[in-house]
Amino acid sequence: MTTAVNYQATFNSDVENYIQDKTLPLTQRQLVAYQFGDMLRLPKGRGLTYTASRYDRVNLPFAPLSEGVPPVGEALNLTQVTATAQQWGDTITITDVADMTIKHPLFQKAIELISMSLAETLERNTFNNLLAGTQINYVNTRGARASLVAGDVLNPHELNRAAASLYTIGAPQFMGQQEEDAKIAADKPTMASASPKGKSHYVALIHPLPEQDLRENATIVTAWSYSDLNRLYNNELGEWAGIRFCRSNMVPFFTGVAAVSGTAGTAGTLATGTYYVQVTGSVQQNGYEQRIYQVSSSISVTGPNGSISVTVPTLAGYTFNVYVGTTTSPVNLGLSTSGPTSGSLAGNAVSIASGSTIVITGTGTSRTPPAAPATGVTVYPTFIIGKSAYGQVVLDDAKFTYLKQADKSDPLNQLRIVGWKVMYGTLIENQNFFMRIESASSFSASFG
Repeated sequence: MTTAVNYQATFNSDVENYIQDKTLPLTQRQLVAYQFGDMLRLPKGRGLTYTASRYDRVNLPFAPLSEGVPPVGEALNLTQVTATAQQWGDTITITDVADMTIKHPLFQKAIELISMSLAETLERNTFNNLLAGTQINYVNTRGARASLVAGDVLNPHELNRAAASLYTIGAPQFMGQQEEDAKIAADKPTMASASPKGKSHYVALIHPLPEQDLRENATIVTAWSYSDLNRLYNNELGEWAGIRFCRSNMVPFFTGVAAVSGTAGTAGTLATGTYYVQVTGSVQQNGYEQRIYQVSSSISVTGPNGSISVTVPTLAGYTFNVYVGTTTSPVNLGLSTSGPTSGSLAGNAVSIASGSTIVITGTGTSRTPPAAPATGVTVYPTFIIGKSAYGQVVLDDAKFTYLKQADKSDPLNQLRIVGWKVMYGTLIENQNFFMRIESASSFSASFG
């Protein structure tokens, strides 16, 4: 006789699936760059541009005065720097049905995630502005980013070289002298002698991978272990050569990739000529142009209705931007109907979906892509900053909106919207007060 057996699969329709009440944690990000900028306020009603002025030192006299003869005198030299406040913001929209039927409180989750978006946007933008710095050391005295090779890792010599340059220029230090000309009596103690935490210093913002290159240097490791008890900043690692190191996985980096080319067509407004395209891949979560493809070979276009067809790479987690120009250093985005239809870069070939084929119909917004490392090489900048190197110019403070009630545009209250906005800009106050070291790393972010 066959025994009747009731198997679990028979009753799947009666199973109540279990979903954990608490959502899983997200990856962590260390935010350090925004805080080191001077907090500056642009008054409302005074436009969008913030201007800061500096009168440069006058030349010292070369020779003593002649009796009865006045000196020629010195001219005052005014230097000004500016920053433009821009409005940044974002929203998350949820339907009332989703809010009522999903186990986890979607609106509350949206509030949490949108607040993270604000902080990370300010951090990302600060790093992007710091990349405009003109003082750059390439490891092993390489002449450019493209010249760096896989073995060019960060080391104590490069840190000493950077610190020496900043000291020589006279870049102000954090917790250092406040006067342009400091005169301290030999018999009076300074803050630095009173406490290790009061010691004047520069600050380095370093990616975790070049950090590990330094950790393989015994001298650095010893110095960091002794300074471990005197940390001042979040994610501080320790001190070396008068520099306090702060780790951040928001520090941008760049990987060189083989060129993506294009084919000429007749669906645009490009004039007859020779053109070059360059593709960059942006990480969707933070917007960094991280994969920098080499400039294409020449493309011969026949105008006046010329165009260029480009197929961007297929890569999950990335969108792509396409630049076009008549030299091997394109400084303009391409125009394309495949780009965004709204916003400041509407109509430009930006945020192109992975694997898409687009048509470049003309020359778009002026914008220079990041310099490409050699193919297969990833380059990490380490920023070393002094006090008042840059500032955060705020026109309107960060504001959050939580829209949950019906209005004329949503009479049945079907939508829930949470968002943020801020109006500000990062001001590079003095190019001489900060620099960056560019290096490769013997480590990579992949496992195995």
